[in-house]
Amino acid sequence: MGHGGGGALSAELVEHLFAPAFHNPALAEMGDSAQVTLGAARLAFSTDSFVVRPLFFPGGSIGDLAVNGTVNDLAMSGAEPAFLSCGFILEEGVQVDEVGRIAQAAGAAARHAGVQIVTGDTKVVESGHGDGVYLNTAGVGLVPEGVDIRPRRAVPGDVVIVSGPVGVHGIAVMSVREGLEFGVEIQSDCAALNGLVAAMLKVTPDVHVLRDPTRGGLATAVCEIAAAAGVGVTLQERAVPVPPEVANACAILGLDPWYVANEGKLVAFVPRAEADAVLAAMRAHPLGAGAAVIGECVPDHPGMVVARTGLGGSRVVDLPLGEQLPRIC
Repeated sequence: MGHGGGGALSAELVEHLFAPAFHNPALAEMGDSAQVTLGAARLAFSTDSFVVRPLFFPGGSIGDLAVNGTVNDLAMSGAEPAFLSCGFILEEGVQVDEVGRIAQAAGAAARHAGVQIVTGDTKVVESGHGDGVYLNTAGVGLVPEGVDIRPRRAVPGDVVIVSGPVGVHGIAVMSVREGLEFGVEIQSDCAALNGLVAAMLKVTPDVHVLRDPTRGGLATAVCEIAAAAGVGVTLQERAVPVPPEVANACAILGLDPWYVANEGKLVAFVPRAEADAVLAAMRAHPLGAGAAVIGECVPDHPGMVVARTGLGGSRVVDLPLGEQLPRIC
C-alpha cells in the first residue's frame, strides 16, 4: 500500500521500475501532466486512476474527484483542458443507481470545468475483486504560447504561494470513512482549478511551477519540486493556512496536516517581481480567496525543504515513506 501513497516508496517505484521502462524526454520532466507536441500544437496530456473509499463523501464523490483531478493535472502545466476519457471498473454486485449517481456527478463536474468527456470504457470484475467502483480518467489540453510551467523551472528567489487552507480533503474522507465526528462537518475542497490558473496567467505567463498537492499533501509536493529543480526551499510554518477543524482532527488522529491530501488547492512558484500581482489575482478568484505566501526558493540546501518554526528554529521537511491516509483519491 505504501507504494501507492505518493511518498518515497512511490518515487522509488517510478524511478527504478516505470521510468527506465518508458524512458523518453516528455516523461523525464515528471510533471503532473506530460507536455507533448502534435504538429504546431503544444499539448498537455495526463491520466489518473481513482480508488477513493467511500465513493461519496462530504463535498463530493469519486465522480467529481476523477474529473477535477485530471482537469487540475492539465492545468498545472498551464494548459486549457479540453477533452477527457472516463473508464469505469465495476465490481459485480454494485447497484446500477449508484453507478448512475457517479456518472451524473462526473458529467456535472466536466460541464462546470468547461471540458467534455468524449470517450470511455466499462469493465466488470468478480465480487470481492474490487471495491464497488474504480475510475480512470485521461485528458488533453492546449498549452498557450509563451507558457512554460514545469518543476525544473523553480529558481532561487521564487516565492512559494499556496491557494488556500490545506488538509481539508483527506480529513473529510477520513471522517466519513471511520465515522468520526469533530463537532463540525469537514467538506472536501474538491474543485477544478483551471479557472484559477487562467486568472494567474492573465497577470503573467511567467509562472515557473504549479503543482496540486494531492497524495502526500503540501509537504510532498514542495519536496518533489525542490528535488526536481535542485533548489532549496524555505517554508514559514506559521504562514501555512491550516483550518482549525483540520488541525484539531489531525491532532486527534496523530497526523501532520502538511502531508494530508488536497483536491482543490495548488502550490505556485513565481518570480518575486510577479508575486504580489499573482497573489492579488488569486485572492480575487473564489478558489484562491485564502491564498497565502508560505515561503521562498533559496540557494542554500539545494534539493531540500526546510521549515522555519514559530519558535525561531528550523526543521527538515522530508518525503513520507508511504501515505498517512490511504485510498483518499
